[in-house]
Amino acid sequence: MDRIFIILLLLIQASLFSQKKWDVRFYNEKTGRNIEIFADNDEPMPISAQFRFKLVNLTVTLVDDEIVIIPANTKRFLIAKLSEIKANAANSFSYSNTYNFGNALQKSFDEDYIYSLPYEKGKTQTIFQGYNGKFSHKNEFSLDFNLKMGSPILAAREGIVVEAVSNNTRSCPDISCAKYNNRIIIMHSDGTFADYSHLKQGGVTVNKGEQVKKDQLLGYSGSTGFASGPHLHFSVFINRIDGSRTSIKTKFKTSESEATLLQEGKSYTKNY
Repeated sequence: MDRIFIILLLLIQASLFSQKKWDVRFYNEKTGRNIEIFADNDEPMPISAQFRFKLVNLTVTLVDDEIVIIPANTKRFLIAKLSEIKANAANSFSYSNTYNFGNALQKSFDEDYIYSLPYEKGKTQTIFQGYNGKFSHKNEFSLDFNLKMGSPILAAREGIVVEAVSNNTRSCPDISCAKYNNRIIIMHSDGTFADYSHLKQGGVTVNKGEQVKKDQLLGYSGSTGFASGPHLHFSVFINRIDGSRTSIKTKFKTSESEATLLQEGKSYTKNY
């Protein structure tokens, strides 16, 4: 008698910036003598997934460690098909997978986009840590604005909210506290993401799945997570399957320039 043993081993890749299980489900269905693996992605952004199979008397259409991009808000997305090699022989398979949000294969993005300063009109703020900063921005293009506690944070670019966390209260000047960051992550039209971090407890005014406009109020600054004091951490990035981020330099409109890279130690006024 033909036997098919199905073992699903779902291993979630975790990192300091990806410690939650995203709303994606993997499952399989038997059609005749073949098996198909599907995914339901209920997230408002694509999910990247990587698989490794163990097969007995079966072949699979997906190569081990190949990255599959599951579109946002998608049901029954076909991941792979398994077919038997020898009829009337025992079959078995198992697989492990790693997944993370975003298109991990993405290379290009809108390099000409001009961002809005993420604070109110008429305000002047200083960049106290810039690109490749010595404290926590080593080898990354991130910016720390010296916003005081409770200062309004505005969207630097339009997009869709894919994560909104505001329940944390803890903080410390050590990377071990990064998991306590209150944050908002917004996906842009070119597939990049913006991270607004260290918001105050209860300081998020938008919801996951919400479309936001440029300069819309997102929340209020704080000092949660990996922080030594109140400020806004801002970065734009492309997410990778292992939880790492490819950070991107961003040009901003200021009172003195239509498009400039912000520099550590300098202050910038928003006059629009």
